[in-house]
Amino acid sequence: MNFSEIGKVIELLGKDRGIKRDVVIGAIEQAFLVTARKKFGIQGEYEAKYNEDDGEIEIFQYKNVVDGVKDPIVEIDFNQARELDEECAVGDQLGIKIEDPRFSRVDIQTAKQIIFQKVRDAEREILFSDFKHREGDMVTGLVRRYERGNVVVDLGKADAILTRREIIYGETFKPGDRVQAYLSEVVMTNRGPEIRLSRTSPMFLVKLFETEVPEIQDGTIEIKAAAREPGHRAKIAVYTVDRDIDPVGACVGMKGSRVQNIVNELQGEKIDIVKWHEDVEVFVRNALAPSEITSINRNSDDHILDVIVEEDQLSLAIGRRGQNVRLAAMLTGWKVNIISKSKLQEKVKLAVENLVQLSELNEATAQVLVQSGVMSIVDLSASDASDIAKIMEIDNDAAQVMIDAASSAIENPEIQNEPEEEDEIISASAVPSTRQGMIADDSHSEASEDDGEKFSDAERRLREELAAFKLK
Repeated sequence: MNFSEIGKVIELLGKDRGIKRDVVIGAIEQAFLVTARKKFGIQGEYEAKYNEDDGEIEIFQYKNVVDGVKDPIVEIDFNQARELDEECAVGDQLGIKIEDPRFSRVDIQTAKQIIFQKVRDAEREILFSDFKHREGDMVTGLVRRYERGNVVVDLGKADAILTRREIIYGETFKPGDRVQAYLSEVVMTNRGPEIRLSRTSPMFLVKLFETEVPEIQDGTIEIKAAAREPGHRAKIAVYTVDRDIDPVGACVGMKGSRVQNIVNELQGEKIDIVKWHEDVEVFVRNALAPSEITSINRNSDDHILDVIVEEDQLSLAIGRRGQNVRLAAMLTGWKVNIISKSKLQEKVKLAVENLVQLSELNEATAQVLVQSGVMSIVDLSASDASDIAKIMEIDNDAAQVMIDAASSAIENPEIQNEPEEEDEIISASAVPSTRQGMIADDSHSEASEDDGEKFSDAERRLREELAAFKLK
């Protein structure tokens, strides 16, 4: 039986689409094996082999050699078997070539369908492998069409998807437009490989800088971190070990030419290029520029930075709708609290005034308590004696006397138990989020469940410093 025509078709498919020859041959053999089982019965054991020399599909049926045949479908008599193979013995399995299987047109069509399906599956695997290796690369393609708000991009060998959430706000594309994007992910689906693109990822920003700045391409300048609010503002941190090179200036380019090309690609997105530093306090100062930072308090355990600024620097440090501090948090990987020094000083003052209502406390002892987070008579009454003793460096009995006095004062209507409410001292707070795109070390970037609790911790850590300001 000659199926050279099918063989030629499959060979052409394999050659044009880059499918290995053995994969194509395997598809042929599998197809006719299925067809043989369907035609001759599923009880038998069959094997299909593609003879490349003459272009034939050879079908073999395997039968057990026995003395007495009970089931002719799976058994062959010993004497009959010896005529086919003189060396066979009882108990052997003999492969008998079916000389004329007489496959019908329907059988051939079924085989073709199986072959083409196998070829398509192999093609999908090749596409998946090719593009899987390109994850993390910049790609360029042509816009083909919109599908449910998503843009289908032709990359040559395959189509990719640029979803609505991965398109910069306000961007529109027409069929035939050339578009650049970051290849973020390749996943295998029931319909084949799905290639996902992004223009909102911070890595897209990174790849654009790698393209525009030769010093980044050759490794002289390193991008340490990037953060974006796509279409609005971005920050990127750069670093070099070469002291003769200004990494920020190199990225900006002559008269801003390099960064301007990137801004144009990102639809006018404002880009802050900051100098990375291994000291996170220096780094966050750079990230919050041009605002002037008075001081920074670091909590390494909780990965929190409390940034203290003067009143006139608040809006600059926070940025429009908190944008500046949010991007700084994403860039550094630390939670960043922007705190007004004057407001915090005022809160400390009110707390001290509240505590000195107790005859057992003077201003100095009240200052010590406030520096440790005891902000009111109510706080003191709820404290543990051992904790107060440790703070004040006194014995537990003396500490208990102070706590008892606070508890009694709560019942006195003439005593104000809590300081008068003032404006919130925490002007802004931002937690780094991987969803918003920090590419630096994100091991500590999870948002706190209870921001309010973090704020009070921040206050406590600054009491000592700000109480000193009050004394001055």
